[in-house]
Amino acid sequence: MRFIEFTALAFLGLTFGLRAQPSPSNNPAASPGVYPLSLEETIRFAVDHNLSLQIERYNPQIASFNLAGSYSYYDPAFNLEGHQNFKSDPGGFDPTINQRSLPRNTWVENFASGITGKTPTGMRYDLNSTLTRSSGSDAGFQYRPETAVRVTQPLLKDFWTDQSRTQIKINKRQLKISELALELQLMDTVLKAQQAYYDLIFATENIKVMEKALELAQRSAAENKRRVEVGTLAPLDEKETESQAAAAQANLILARSRLATAENVVKSLFTDDYTKWHNIRLEPSEKLIAIPEIFNLQESWNNGIARRPDYNQLKEELEKQNLILKFDHNQLFPSLDLVGSFGRAGLDRTLGDSLENIREGDFPRWGGGAVLKVPFSRTLERNNYARTKVEKKQAILRLKQKEQEILVQIDDSVAQARSNFDRIDATRQAREFAEAALVAGQKKLENGRSTTFEILGLQDRLTKARFAEIQALADYNKSIAELYRQEGTTLERNRVNLIIK
Repeated sequence: MRFIEFTALAFLGLTFGLRAQPSPSNNPAASPGVYPLSLEETIRFAVDHNLSLQIERYNPQIASFNLAGSYSYYDPAFNLEGHQNFKSDPGGFDPTINQRSLPRNTWVENFASGITGKTPTGMRYDLNSTLTRSSGSDAGFQYRPETAVRVTQPLLKDFWTDQSRTQIKINKRQLKISELALELQLMDTVLKAQQAYYDLIFATENIKVMEKALELAQRSAAENKRRVEVGTLAPLDEKETESQAAAAQANLILARSRLATAENVVKSLFTDDYTKWHNIRLEPSEKLIAIPEIFNLQESWNNGIARRPDYNQLKEELEKQNLILKFDHNQLFPSLDLVGSFGRAGLDRTLGDSLENIREGDFPRWGGGAVLKVPFSRTLERNNYARTKVEKKQAILRLKQKEQEILVQIDDSVAQARSNFDRIDATRQAREFAEAALVAGQKKLENGRSTTFEILGLQDRLTKARFAEIQALADYNKSIAELYRQEGTTLERNRVNLIIK
């Protein structure tokens, strides 16, 4: 079979491009209502238009958005606030000086702004500025500005990882898993397209086999009818051949029905608009042939372990489990944070003078220290860590199980392909012998040394031999495609390139 190189695109933007859907109207080789279809076209159309594949293409895009969103952990946050407070004091009598204080009104206005965020080391920072303006009925304005920076750096718990940073790493792995899932879906789509195409060829060839069977049966029925009319054959023999012809007619009807089903399978795989293809007959432009394959079991095993997307998915799952285990282990430590702060303040009756205090550093303030928090019990953390260690062991065993499955599946596929190839030669010989036996039997019948019953048996064996031969050819080609799928080389061997943007 011939293949042409083409590319499957999975865009991580808002859309992804598809080739224009083909139709018989733009194929000059097509007869009205018929579309000559090659294997390479079947694969290309399936890659571009298969609905399951289109659905799967969105998953890497979704995973990419999840990953980008998780980086919000590092996004700084800006805050701005303002408050105004009024207080009216009724005054009172002070017995120490034997004097009554006058009522007093006080206005206080507070303004604050700041930026908070985190760094890749888990350090939390807080940059803030405040301004307080106060005034009263017995005094003028008073301005008190202040600016400061405060940092908190974990040293044990949440130091080398925390929940948000762990989630970022997990989302990176999840993106890779979604890309591998898309690759797996693409491989399965190509495999289904290949097998559906071989089934379509088989169904087409099977109709020819059944037509030949019907032709033989009708010819025998006509000859026997003539012999009955001239008195050289019993009427019972005529009925036997007529029964064989009727059975052959029924088999031909069944074969045509199976061809229609095979066409629909191909259409469902390579189009996203079935109505355009509903009344179009697909005519395979290729024949069933057997190209000998050189089998190397060890090489196929190596390919399977290195290239199978489902195996690589489990490897990524194991890495995800390692990240979770690392986080759960970190949560067993007590919280020990280094804290530090530095700032300046000002105070004056004018805003400009109070800000000058800050610029000159007239009223500095700083501090530093450590904060230790040791919980009396870490029941949740200890059990989370213990559970994650068990889950990691499960992940390792799943990976080992998948590796063994791959080896067995490839071994079975190689054996099946070899067996199917050997069947081709055996069924070809059986068909040739059946053809020769029928010719000999017909000559014996003409010479009166055979019976109609024997000829009918020979015709039936020839039909079965022809059927078995095309079935073996189809099975061999399908088993080779299945082998490529099991060893993970389907895309490479069919020159399909997966590009994720």
